[in-house]
Formats: sequence, C-alpha cells, structure tokens
Amino acid sequence: MNITELARILRISPQELRDLLPELGFAIGQKAIKVDNNTAKKIIRNWPSFRRQWEQRKAAERAKKQDEEILPKEKRTIKIPAVITVRALAEVSQIPVNRILTELIKNGVFASINEKIDFDAASIIGSDLNLDVQLLEEDTEAAEEAEEKKLQDILNLEKPEDMEVRPPVIVVMGHVDHGKTKLLDSIRLTNVISGEAGGITQHIGAYQVTRSDRALTFIDTPGHEAFTAMRSRGAKVADIAILVVAADDGVKPQTVEAFRIIEAAKLPFLVAINKIDKPEADVTRTMQDLANKLNITPEDWGGKTICVPISAKEGTGIEELLDMVLLTADAALGDTLRANPDAEAAGTVVESNMDKAAGPVATLLVQNGTLHVGDQLCFEDVIYGKVKSLKNHLGENIKAAGLSVPVKILGLKISPSVGDILYVGEGKKVKMRKIKSADVKKEKIMSIAQQDNADDNTPKLNIIIKSDFLGSAEAIEESLMKINTEIVKVKIISKGLGNVTEGDVKRAEDSSAQIICFNTKMSPAVENVARNQNIEVKSFSIIYDLIKYVKEEMQKMVPIEVTRVDLGKLKVLAIFRTEKQQQIIGGKVISGKPENNVTANVWRGEDFVTTGLITSLQSAKQEVKFVEEGEECGLRFEGEPVILEGDVLEFYREDKKIKQI
Repeated sequence: MNITELARILRISPQELRDLLPELGFAIGQKAIKVDNNTAKKIIRNWPSFRRQWEQRKAAERAKKQDEEILPKEKRTIKIPAVITVRALAEVSQIPVNRILTELIKNGVFASINEKIDFDAASIIGSDLNLDVQLLEEDTEAAEEAEEKKLQDILNLEKPEDMEVRPPVIVVMGHVDHGKTKLLDSIRLTNVISGEAGGITQHIGAYQVTRSDRALTFIDTPGHEAFTAMRSRGAKVADIAILVVAADDGVKPQTVEAFRIIEAAKLPFLVAINKIDKPEADVTRTMQDLANKLNITPEDWGGKTICVPISAKEGTGIEELLDMVLLTADAALGDTLRANPDAEAAGTVVESNMDKAAGPVATLLVQNGTLHVGDQLCFEDVIYGKVKSLKNHLGENIKAAGLSVPVKILGLKISPSVGDILYVGEGKKVKMRKIKSADVKKEKIMSIAQQDNADDNTPKLNIIIKSDFLGSAEAIEESLMKINTEIVKVKIISKGLGNVTEGDVKRAEDSSAQIICFNTKMSPAVENVARNQNIEVKSFSIIYDLIKYVKEEMQKMVPIEVTRVDLGKLKVLAIFRTEKQQQIIGGKVISGKPENNVTANVWRGEDFVTTGLITSLQSAKQEVKFVEEGEECGLRFEGEPVILEGDVLEFYREDKKIKQI
C-alpha cells in the first residue's frame, strides 16, 4: 500500500508516519513510498493502541524535556520562611509559577498564586523540583508580614507620652449582593457609590464617619471571589471587621471565604444581619446558619459574637451597629489603637492607579503621624515623589491628613503597589536616578514572566490586560490563573494601567493576543489601528462578564477528541450494482452490530483494500439504523468500487468530543 494512502486512513501526515513506524517496530526507511499489505493491515488494525502508546511516549518526552529546561540541573538550595506565597516561592526558586502550581496539585494542594503554603508543603514539592528547601532562620511573623513589621517598627520608636488614641479602621466583608455597599451608603447617609456597574464595588475605597463625637474609618472591599487578594489586603490594615450576612440568604461560599480572612488576620469582628426588611428574612435561621457553618455563636445565644439585625435599605439598626463597633473597639483593642499625630507620616496604600492627566495616584491610609502637602514619600528608602495635592474621601482638597484618615495623593513619580508602606523621608537619590532612567513603560506594564512557560504544547489564550486601577488588574490576573486547566491556559502577556495605546496593539499583534479592557477606553485613532491589524479588543465594566468571556474563548480552543468505536463486521455475499463511486451490495453480519452512516474498511483475506462510507442500510427492503449479528442486509457503499464477493467490511464510527473546561 502507498504510504500516502495509509497516512490518509490513519489521519496523520506521511512524514509523521515514516517517523512513527520504526518506533512501533516496523522497519521502513525515511524515503519509503510503499509498505506491504500485511504490514498495512496490522498497522490499521492496531492503530488505536499504537497511537495511544506514541502519544504517551511523546508526552513523557515533552515533560522530561520541559523539566530539564525549567528545573535546575544540580540540586539547588533555597531558604524560605515558615509560610510563603506561591508567587514568592516561584521567585526564590527561579521556577515558573505554573510548574509549582502543577506540582502542588499533584500533591493534593490547590492554591492560587497569591495564596500561602507552609514550609512542609514547599519542602515536599521541592524534592520533586530538584530543590533543597530549608527553613529560613528568622522570626516567622517577620517573614510573613514584612510590611506590617515595618509599620510596627515605626510605631515602636514613638514615645508613649506622645501617643494618642486614633480612630479604629473597620473593614466590611461578606458575600456578593448581601448589601455591604448599601450598608456603607446608609452609614454615610449618601449615595456616592450606588451607581457602580452591576451594583458591585470594583475598587477598595476608604471613608470616614463620626459617631458619638468619635471618628470611624471604613474600608469597603469588593464581594466577588475574584477580589480575594484585595480583601486580604483590606484586612491587613483594619482593626475591626464587620461580616455582612443577608437575613434572606444566609451563609454563602464568599461569606465563608471572608470569615477565613478575618480569622487569619486575627481581627475582632461583629456580624451585621442585613435585609431584615424583606418578607422572607429570618434572623433566627441566619444565626443558626452562622453557628452551623462558621461556628459563630451569637451573643444573644450565650456566645461572644455581637450580631446586629439591620436594614441598610431602610436605615434600621445602623446607629446600634455603630455603637457596637465603638464598644468592640474599646473592649477588644483598648490602648492598642494609639499612634503619634505629630510624627512624620507613615501609612498603607489601599489603592493605586495611573491617571492620564495626574499620573500615578494612590489612596493612603495614614497610620502614624500627619501627612502634609509638600511631604516627600518613600518606600524601602526609594523616593516615590512629593505630595502635591491631598483629597479626602469626599473629593475635597485638604492640606493635612491625620491618624486613620484615608487620603488620595497626587504628585507621585512612581505608582506604588497596593499594600506598600509609604513614609515621609529623604530616600536614596541614587536609587531614584536609576528608576528615573528606566523605561517608563516598565512602570505601566508589568510583564508576567512566570507564565512564560511556552515550551509545552498546551493551547494558550494570550491576553493583554488594561485596567483603571492596579488592584483590579491584580485581581483579574489572579482570577484568570484560577480558571487555567491542563487542556487550555490563559497566558497574560502584560498588564497595565490606563487606556489602550498603539504600543499595546503592536504587542498584541506580535504575540497573537487579545486586549481585555476593564473600565478603560480606547481613542478612535488606536481603535482604527486595532481594526486594521485585526486585533480583538474587548471592554468590560463588570468582572463577572470579563471572566465569562475569557472562559468562552478558552472553550473554543479546546482540542477535539476523536475516538474510534468498532461496530461490527459483514461478509459480502453479492454485488448488485457497481457505479463510478459506489456499489450496492448484500451480505451477512458475522459480528457486532453494524450501523448506517458510518465508515467501513474493506478487507480481502489478510489484505486491506480500501475505505468508504455506508450511506444506506436495508433489512427486508426497509431502511434501518443498524443490523444485528447473524442477519442479512443490503447496503450502499460510497468509495472506490472494488468490493468483491467474499470481502469483509469492518464497520466503525469516529466519535468527536469536546471537553468542557
């Protein structure tokens, strides 16, 4: 049989067949044109198992080659703290984060790139990655919370007599649509954020209110699971947490997730049971849900957790809730809420974005001292810029921001990251000059080097993310990493702040990527360039829609699985008609259950003859879907008309299946 014909039957290229056959024990040369019929028969008959063996061998070779290229050739020693994030482990070990995530999954650990794993888990996977993982001999708390320790060090330098009580910082958490944003609206007696897309708070915001002549600072965190990392950062700067649970809905998955963050941060908390105005609301059932699913025992039931029934919509119970917040601050925190208002300012960045007109803009929660216009802010002894303007949570220009005051800063030269501790100082001008001389694009576009594992054959959806806020970009990245599968993956080429530029379009063209915009725009000129280059640009204002779209695009890339199903065999007893491209024949089923509208291979003794399609199947002169073993039938065979009496037709069907991701 001709090599080309055999390759067509097996649905591979002739050269692939020449390369494969020697590996399967069939000795033919690279220039072979034909194989004998007996060999062809054996190859076709055993092809499904041969192909599986070949694919398994190739997959093993690819995995081995990938490991050789990725993993250190000699055992490498790394030192890590008792708890470390997956991303940090990837950076320390210099191994792509996807490879580490794969190894964690093999060992039953399912974690995202920003989640923490303990030393034992890192040590176990390290042995498979040719790493000698050793425990870093340092204070565990310092290793886990370096930024928090930095702030604590600043506070420890202050004299006790200079310290004053500062307002408590409260973080609001809970399941999406349980009314967190509406609660803040009701607390502030405004409707500043009711018009946000989808009713969902897309960015961390901080606001201040006054109750009983005492200031309270609230941090609002988004409710969607994509913003887990942002919620975690919110918890790090907070003193007290309010867990919002809807009285008509009870404890939901994101309620559990928020409670775990509160527990991990060791925050005192109270529960706001919202939506008591709804007819289906049941406060008692909600409390029972809290006790069963979260092991929270309400104070009314003899426990220690304050639960306040409220209606954010009607304003019911809001004053009682604020009173309970103040009571919790006094009882649980006492003298710990103290800082020096006269010191040089230090605080945590709770949001950061790039404004087209103003440049880098950051929201800072002042945690010690007082921040003034004209102060020079630093991070890790690097000058980030001088404060040119301060705006409070109402958008009003102010000259100074005191303890626990959230303030928007304009005038920075570098965009800080969410969670950075900024403080007033001189900084190191040498480092500042180095940063100034760097390409500005490096500040706006953060390439995801960990995902550069492009050597494997897994289909990848290349994406460029452009968002209005850094926190949103990081949350989108983490969310997209969670939907990666072994079948198809998302590869983030870059992520950046601000509107789409021609540089983004060029980058997308070079990497065959789509551009995903979140709350950003594109000028008509750039839109024309993207259209001319056939670059897909999608804009979203709701995170749910963005993730849903990416999943749909990933589904389109899933390879189709083709499985051969053998149906049966028929012996040809008569040839009734022979035409140019078809034959009408009769025969008897000798095994299985041949079906209509399937493929059939023709065998003459031990020799393979041809392949064709069965387009009609009749029994007792009636059109049928299948014929049982032992029955006689007539059929129409479309293909090369070479069938003779005594030939055997081998029926099979190829099932195509697309896996759902």
